[in-house]
Amino acid sequence: MSDSAAIVDRAHADHKAHPTWKQYKWVALWLTVITAVEVWVYYTPFRESPLFAPTLLAMSAAKFAIVVMFYMHLKYDHWVFRRLFVGSLVAAMGILMALLFLFSKLKIG
Repeated sequence: MSDSAAIVDRAHADHKAHPTWKQYKWVALWLTVITAVEVWVYYTPFRESPLFAPTLLAMSAAKFAIVVMFYMHLKYDHWVFRRLFVGSLVAAMGILMALLFLFSKLKIG
């Protein structure tokens, strides 16, 4: 067996089955429930709470993770692609937080 055939065989061995229609239906249901809770939280007195923004951000992050894992098939891809995606996302979030911290300390004018 040639080297390229061995690489293809190894790649196929790592391949996992994609979700079924039933799994997609449950994912869509969970995304709908989280969105409904987000909208409900917005229209309640909880909106005045200091936990309002972190709660919405956490729910948005959960929806983002679900969409990336299932609809972008990242959950079923090779581990290298998952690490590249997550590593880049963490680096971008770190840079954004550093810039927000930096510019919040500057006095303009």
